[in-house]
Amino acid sequence: MSKDELVRLLPEYFAMSQAFPYLQAGSQKEFIFDAMQQNRGLPRDVEMTSVVANFICWDETGGHSRILEGGNAALPHILDTENFHSKLFRRDASRLLGRAIQPNYSTTTKRYLRALYHGLASSDPIARCAHMVAFELHAAEMIQSLWTTIVNAFEVRPEDLDYFRIHVGGYDPAEKYHAEMTSRLVSELVPADDNDRFLDVFDRAYSVSLEWCRNLIRIRQFDGDSRPQVLHRGHCHCGSVKFHVRAPEKISAVKCNCSICRMSGFLHMLVPGDNLSIECGEEFLTTYRFNKNIAQHTFCRVCGVKPFYRPRSNPSGFSVNVQCLDRTTIESVSVEVFDGEDWEQAICGMPGALGSSLKYEVSNEPERPPQ
Repeated sequence: MSKDELVRLLPEYFAMSQAFPYLQAGSQKEFIFDAMQQNRGLPRDVEMTSVVANFICWDETGGHSRILEGGNAALPHILDTENFHSKLFRRDASRLLGRAIQPNYSTTTKRYLRALYHGLASSDPIARCAHMVAFELHAAEMIQSLWTTIVNAFEVRPEDLDYFRIHVGGYDPAEKYHAEMTSRLVSELVPADDNDRFLDVFDRAYSVSLEWCRNLIRIRQFDGDSRPQVLHRGHCHCGSVKFHVRAPEKISAVKCNCSICRMSGFLHMLVPGDNLSIECGEEFLTTYRFNKNIAQHTFCRVCGVKPFYRPRSNPSGFSVNVQCLDRTTIESVSVEVFDGEDWEQAICGMPGALGSSLKYEVSNEPERPPQ
């Protein structure tokens, strides 16, 4: 990464660093309210995830290092909030840039933090554990990578960057203990017969953090309108078929009134063939053709949902069902209505493959990402 790219990235990272301990702290609150409502004790899985969450927050706000340095006598000094890890990062970054920085909660970062919170607050102990482990393991790699990148770009000494030295450097860095602590939750909370489910949730949770990083460093492609593209993940209803597709954050979709689209509720997003990749479950796809036998409608034979298919208007590409995409990577959806009942007349009257004079916007600020 260049210095210019880092200048844009550092305020986003600062926002994440500032928000994380508060999100982690607040993620357990519903469990005690539920216990109060039900007039019962807390289950052990809540106790374990809460004690790990509490320590991580204590560490992120500088408390643990204070006690290590000064013992119990240092406790009154925890009110010195300049020792919060996010403040250490701000100090390092401000020194590098020659000016004070402020957190930048962009749409991408806010969407990521909301998704992270909902994972950490999951009522399913296996999912909650998976999100905690995924975040901490990813954080160790992310912090190390960013440290190396900053040192190379700004030509500074690694030991002069306090935030990174405390987390992943020095004699006894803290981040490895965060990872070990959260990983130990696996053996405590995940029964052997739930290993596959845990790994599936872990993979998706890790991908959320990974995609945030990729989006920030602009590992993106551009479409013909020079709109930045990101990696959207999707799946059928039962999850047997999973895929990812490169497309803009602001999606332009098409609602068709032909017989099959009207019955299935399919919401089209046309992409080139090499923009879509099937992650798993291709063996579960079955193909259906009708009328001209050009379009290849592909359905999951387990749940019957059509996540994507080869359309008549774009047989070398795909039409992706926007309804099947993970909403955490979608900023907005604009919808055009296409008269598929009169396909030949409608397609001839359009400048592109699909279109219409009728448009409307669909807001996409979900309270929580789809399960």
